[in-house]
Amino acid sequence: MLSTIPPVAGTDWTALHNFAALRGQFRVSITPRCNVACWFCHNEADVPPPLTRRDRTRQPRTGHYGADEFLTVINAAIGAGLKRVFFTGGEPLTSHLARDVLTGLRPSGPDGSYTLITNGTRVRIHQAWLSKVPLDTVKVSLHYFSDESFKAIAGTRIGIDCVLDGVEAAREIFDNVELNCLLQKENAHEIRDILAFALDRRMPVQFIELVGTDFNEDRAASAVPADDIIRHLRTLTSDERTEIAGVGQGRRIFRVDGVEIDVIHRNLGRHHVGQCGTCPVRPKCVEGFWALRADHAGGLQPCLLRDDLRLDIKHLLDDPARLAEALAGHVTAFTEGVL
Repeated sequence: MLSTIPPVAGTDWTALHNFAALRGQFRVSITPRCNVACWFCHNEADVPPPLTRRDRTRQPRTGHYGADEFLTVINAAIGAGLKRVFFTGGEPLTSHLARDVLTGLRPSGPDGSYTLITNGTRVRIHQAWLSKVPLDTVKVSLHYFSDESFKAIAGTRIGIDCVLDGVEAAREIFDNVELNCLLQKENAHEIRDILAFALDRRMPVQFIELVGTDFNEDRAASAVPADDIIRHLRTLTSDERTEIAGVGQGRRIFRVDGVEIDVIHRNLGRHHVGQCGTCPVRPKCVEGFWALRADHAGGLQPCLLRDDLRLDIKHLLDDPARLAEALAGHVTAFTEGVL
């Protein structure tokens, strides 16, 4: 179901600009498809690959965008003040649109950034054209460190060497390559190895506690707290601070020999806004409002858990000014609790 709230006359940009100033993300889901199927995948609030594998009648939304439409939405968002753009999926590099979208980006500018989030398995084969795109950061999901854990978590026969080679391929062409790792029982025995891998290559890494969704409820027992990795990091460094300002969950930030290690820790709170106050699913929400998501099907969504809050923006693609107003209006309506 899509919300049909029109752009607001005399748009108030305050909420959107505040969201951007608090490091809010604009996430662009190029495709819902992926070549692996991690059990915890939320697929940016679309039907995730593991669910489709189990039940072929559960398919993700039908795509409506080509590369030009994606670029129109991205440019409108940047024009509206959303400077931190993240490209997600699915796996973005499985899409035939990825090359045209990423090579068609305007420079991010001094206060902006483009980040590609990838599982790493297709970086090497696309390395030639990726070397020409204006990405500021590539973030590789490394939730596993062996063939066994890769299969257990992602349900794939692809070997872990393919992912690790993707990390190296990214490092060959980008200055900023980072890792992210979801903490879970299936990889608990490998977390320190993943940390050592990152530190050896001087790559930042983010360890994340599981965010529960309707899609992963049957595996909720796999979630593990961040306590062990926090204790271990405290044996490596005394350089620790907490960050609770901004959007999303609070995080603990460690610096080990100059390398930043983040731990997304639910004990530090979350950023809930107006709409969250009366939300029926708030008791299981640990993130609050931290990202505005544009999907391949022409929707705009502020919350992973509330598909009913999606806004249809396809009809605004031929009017970038109205599209930017719609972005601002949707953020305002969400933060004021009037959606």
